[in-house]
Amino acid sequence: MMRPIRPGLRRDLARTLRRVVRTGFAATTALLIGPSDGGARAEPAGAAAVALVVSVDVSQSVDDSRFVLQMEGIAEALEDPGVIAAMTGHPGGTLFAMVTWADRAGLAVGWRRIASRADAFAAAAQVRVTPRQSGEFTCLGQMFRTVTASVLPAMPVPAERIVVDVSGDGIDNCTDPENLETERTALLAAGATINGLPILVPGENDVVGAGAYRAPGYGLRATPLPQERTDLTQWYRSHVVAGPGAFLLKAAGYGDFSRALRRKFVIEVSGLAPGRRDE
Repeated sequence: MMRPIRPGLRRDLARTLRRVVRTGFAATTALLIGPSDGGARAEPAGAAAVALVVSVDVSQSVDDSRFVLQMEGIAEALEDPGVIAAMTGHPGGTLFAMVTWADRAGLAVGWRRIASRADAFAAAAQVRVTPRQSGEFTCLGQMFRTVTASVLPAMPVPAERIVVDVSGDGIDNCTDPENLETERTALLAAGATINGLPILVPGENDVVGAGAYRAPGYGLRATPLPQERTDLTQWYRSHVVAGPGAFLLKAAGYGDFSRALRRKFVIEVSGLAPGRRDE
């Protein structure tokens, strides 16, 4: 025959049960939220002010040294005090992701919220260890399609503004003109603004268009350019930059990439008017 439970013991058991319930609820919530990167603190809930997709050309013209300059330039920009102030100065902070693209596009750095200096430095560290993606051609249309179809839908929370920051040193050489415009239009319809950062390399991309290096068979088709001399800036202005507040900012070679990107990040994240539409 069981003995009756003493009143004091009953109270102790009740307190223990309440602690178990609270602990179980917290553990369940943690499982639903999922682990944070590298054991970092849990991200704040709610919408972000800006979602920024940094989209980087890594095609054949980008050798290993240029790839390192790009990754280091992005990392340095993320660590810049002015950029950090812009990214963390709004409620909800900034969502950040990085896409690399050549023959195909891939999400190199998944979505992260930057709401503190530590968040920014953690994102920079991840950029610096990004492996080089193989690829030969400059398939801008494929990148547009990937961002629209898989990168933006994977955003962990909504954002008030979406900015896709496209940098590269060449024109698209594997997408039909009408398809390129279709993919850009679809990305704009998803709510994005597309900004451009053409990297100008004297003697390499002073003139682009007819006769430019292209994927097999593409040279038999119409180029998405007038058949006269034009430059990379003009091509980006016509075929990349679009959407509310869109602008273009040039880098004078790969050595200037970090400087240009720092300035561009501040303008993009803060929502400031860039002055002239391209500089």
